[in-house]
Amino acid sequence: MEVAIKMAFQYWRQREGGAEGRREFLTFSEAYHGDTIGSVSAGGIDLFHKIFRPLLFPVRRLPSPHCYRCPYGLARPSCGLFCAERMEEEVRARKGEIAAAIVEPLVQGAAGMLLMPEGYLRRLRAVTRECGVLLVCDEVATGFGRTGTMFACGQEEVSPDIMAVAKGMTGGYLPLAATLATEEVYRAFLGRYEEYKAFFHGHSYTANPLGCAAAIATLSIFEREDVLPRGKRLAGTMARELAKLSGRRNVGEIRQKGLMAGIEIVADRITRERFPPERRIGQRVIREVREQGVILRPLGDVIVLMPPLSSSPAEIESLVRAAGRGIDAVLSG
Repeated sequence: MEVAIKMAFQYWRQREGGAEGRREFLTFSEAYHGDTIGSVSAGGIDLFHKIFRPLLFPVRRLPSPHCYRCPYGLARPSCGLFCAERMEEEVRARKGEIAAAIVEPLVQGAAGMLLMPEGYLRRLRAVTRECGVLLVCDEVATGFGRTGTMFACGQEEVSPDIMAVAKGMTGGYLPLAATLATEEVYRAFLGRYEEYKAFFHGHSYTANPLGCAAAIATLSIFEREDVLPRGKRLAGTMARELAKLSGRRNVGEIRQKGLMAGIEIVADRITRERFPPERRIGQRVIREVREQGVILRPLGDVIVLMPPLSSSPAEIESLVRAAGRGIDAVLSG
């Protein structure tokens, strides 16, 4: 994401002849885009980012459009529409200052698998295009079949100006990332040698041949095999198993998009009251699950499930059932 942020800023400096106008970035609360300083500036999770605030550049941040804990205190289903309207107002009001809007499409993973309301991403794309603002989509976690389509953007027929990808590109075997841009953005960096318009950015391991070989092998599997259809079938298996957990008294909400899922554990399903952090409910649940031979990760009191696309239906069933038994073991009685 560091590359995408720098690219968006330099794009406008070169398009506007060095003008200082477009310096702002529009981001979302509860966002997570990485751990470098630019990426942390665009992030919005205080637990991770607050300590570094003196080092960060300011951003214009919108509330996360998540209905279960609506930032505007509205009841569903009106909250998604209200969030989208507020977002559009913000973009239009500051269209001359915003260089880019940065978003995790459909799922904010590190925030606890928060799901965007249907249509929100499409409306964000429409208003950014209307106002001449770049749209940057962070598909590091959601890309390469994780949400059921090759990229999450495709589910709302959205094509961003800049897209950050990683993780699934190599099947998780080796670290590799890429920043993709439209032809229009790319051409802003073309010029005579002496103009120095090129994008001067690189890492020690840029174009690492082993990482690239792993990516080529992984992408060839997507071409040869029915990875995406199989992933959708596995997501259906997961949905059926997760539905069996929804009646438990301490399961507040189950959120799923493809093979990304989160089970939010609460003290009270009606009021959505959280457990005190000192009880470490999420941590205790995953320790119980580990006794069953399954390794899961908690995000606070949200139990995260992100099985590989190569999983079998039986493995998906075992994973979800182990999570259910872990929840019961910690909260029974």
